[in-house]
Amino acid sequence: MGGVPKKRHTKSSRNQRRMHLFLKSPSLSKCLKCGKDVLPHRVCAACGYYKGREVINVMAKLDRKERKSKEKEIRDHEKEGAKEVAPEKTEGSK
Repeated sequence: MGGVPKKRHTKSSRNQRRMHLFLKSPSLSKCLKCGKDVLPHRVCAACGYYKGREVINVMAKLDRKERKSKEKEIRDHEKEGAKEVAPEKTEGSK
């Protein structure tokens, strides 16, 4: 038989012991190509790129309807990136 505790452990002592037993949120980084959240040292599931080069051809695995929506999403993202890099001139400044 095992040992029996001499005194009751209070809720406070129990909870202080368990204070470090919680799930930590994963540390995510941004994909350099598409900007989605990715686990570090993993290929991006959205675009298939890792360290600036294509590792997985994501488009080949998609069916026709999904491929069309994915291409549109990529085009929209590239347009947003182009707008951020080169802001348009206003009429007042020449």
